[in-house]
Amino acid sequence: MDDFKAKKEEGGMSMGKKKKMKTNRSAAKRFRVTRKGKVMREHAYAWHKTGKKRRSTLRRLKRKGQVSAADKNRVLKLLGMK
Repeated sequence: MDDFKAKKEEGGMSMGKKKKMKTNRSAAKRFRVTRKGKVMREHAYAWHKTGKKRRSTLRRLKRKGQVSAADKNRVLKLLGMK
C-alpha cells in the first residue's frame, strides 16, 4: 500500500485522466449516420450468387436499409457518438 502512495505522489501514476473514446473501425465501414440521426446499413445477401436472384430482389437489396431501433444505440456507441 505504501508503494502505491509513493508512486502516486511522485506523479508516476495518472489517476484523473480519462481515456479517449475510440471509434470501432469495422463499424465505421459498415454504418453511416444521416443528418437527421438515422443509422443506415447495407443489406445482406446482395453480392453473392446474384444469378439465382430476381432483378427486383437485387434492386431492393442495393438500397440502404435503416438499423432497427433495438440496435441503434449499440451501433452509435461503437461509432463513438453516444
